[in-house]
Amino acid sequence: MKSLLLGSVFLLASFIHAHPGPHAQPDPVHLARRGALAKRCSDTVGLMKRKRHAMRRRALSPSEDDGRGTTTYTITADAPKYDFLKNDTCILTPETSTGPYIYPRSQVLRQDIVEDQVGVPFVLDIGLMDIHTCEPLSNALVDIWHCNASGSYSSFTGLDPDIPFQDQYFESTGEQLPAKNEGESDTSFLATDNTTWLRGMWPTDDNGATSFTSIFPGFYTNRAIHVHLQVHTDWTITSNGTIGGSRTVNTAQLFFNEDVATQVMAVPPYAYHTQIPRKPVSQDGVWYEESLTGAMTIMDTEPLDGQDYANGVLGYITLGVDTTAIHNGTTENPNPSIPTSASA
Repeated sequence: MKSLLLGSVFLLASFIHAHPGPHAQPDPVHLARRGALAKRCSDTVGLMKRKRHAMRRRALSPSEDDGRGTTTYTITADAPKYDFLKNDTCILTPETSTGPYIYPRSQVLRQDIVEDQVGVPFVLDIGLMDIHTCEPLSNALVDIWHCNASGSYSSFTGLDPDIPFQDQYFESTGEQLPAKNEGESDTSFLATDNTTWLRGMWPTDDNGATSFTSIFPGFYTNRAIHVHLQVHTDWTITSNGTIGGSRTVNTAQLFFNEDVATQVMAVPPYAYHTQIPRKPVSQDGVWYEESLTGAMTIMDTEPLDGQDYANGVLGYITLGVDTTAIHNGTTENPNPSIPTSASA
């Protein structure tokens, strides 16, 4: 299925022209670097795309604790369904906000993150490319989290997804959320429980690919449907399966084609979430800012059964990662003012 986004970073100029407004445009040097990277890596990515194998389950076996609270895991992983990096890869995926619902202590090393959550089945295949070598990025820990069908996040189930987070933050603290130029706020103190559903981590294999089994995300106030993602290198895992330490080399948010979102949202239990309107992806500030850099963060999708998205969704995407850039997210406003004429 074709993405809502343009198929090449070289069409970015026309995209920006169609989206006037108070947004900082990427500088020409920045865009030229991205274009050169895309051209240099395209042949390699195209070759990888031709490698397709059936989805196979992965096995995990822990070894002995090293005495410092860190357990070494031996990952035995067959290739996911798409063990290639797509040739329209998101070259040098931009850094975006982690969002307020990041909660590392609930991120567990596993691929099946469903637990007891009800919704349309969703399989997410992610490929990573090192933009410096044009090679698959293996043994990078991919860390994802997203809301359930009603818009709630695990560990924050006591918060209302229909009320803006900044309002709930103010009610709890009596203070405003810090502005984005004041740094990313630690909002973990607003966690209400120890639930872990729809959160998980798993490393990439030799093909630079990894996969997760989940349910299709719902939505919450003022945001389009999305999945949060971080990429870690030089990672360690504690004895309880959470991350012990790492170098965070990318923080991103992934989105869905509006047609797919519309079809899934018509299915129970998503269809019961009528208290607030759903924001389309073309009006989401994070997607908009990502797209200005030429990144393509709307996933390609297929129905799991080959026929109907209501029966399940396969999403796959490739992210270009700068492994030398160590960062942990920014505080970009997820909903800056976007012109009403904006469309994908």
